Amino acid sequence: MDSQGGKDFLNIGRMSKYRHINFDRYNGGMKRLQVPPLTDEQLAELEELYQKTTKPRYRTRAQIVLLSAEKRYKAEEIAQIVRESHMTVLRWLKRYMAEGIEGLEDAPRPGRSSTVTEAYRKRLLEAVRRRPRSLGLEYSLWTLRRLTDYLAEETGLRVSPETVRRELAKAGIVFSRPQHTISSPDPEYQVKKRRLKKPETD
Repeated sequence: MDSQGGKDFLNIGRMSKYRHINFDRYNGGMKRLQVPPLTDEQLAELEELYQKTTKPRYRTRAQIVLLSAEKRYKAEEIAQIVRESHMTVLRWLKRYMAEGIEGLEDAPRPGRSSTVTEAYRKRLLEAVRRRPRSLGLEYSLWTLRRLTDYLAEETGLRVSPETVRRELAKAGIVFSRPQHTISSPDPEYQVKKRRLKKPETD
């Protein structure tokens, strides 16, 4: 990586404005997530992705991993540099640690298939029966894609959302889109709503 690219990649100057922040306070008592030191091959892969990809989001993901592994920055510090949320940084660090460079892609490689294991099924059912926020995630409702991503991070096994849907169906769990309820401060709202639903009679 050339000197100019290194400056752009690390962007260390931004960190000075955050030196007054105690990042440990925002860790919620959770174990710090850090990518282990990289091998020469891993480093070369990440630098190639960062420098040659035409997709800015891929460059950001490679930067997240490099800052963790090479500079030993915490997720909160990395979030400030790359202008992403703390949870987004954690997601990509977990994905990389579970799947390597392929985990930074948007979807599994075409033609690659994975076999669901009993351990995977168990983790899937445990996860779907809990609220995402109780697992430290930044959203409150599950979708098939979110479950797929979460299980890939936790188990190192990536399958398609359709496979997740089938596994849930086997356990009697039917996944549907979240339903949004309309509310009103009007105390008579529910009464009026019921009246509107009644069919007209002659």
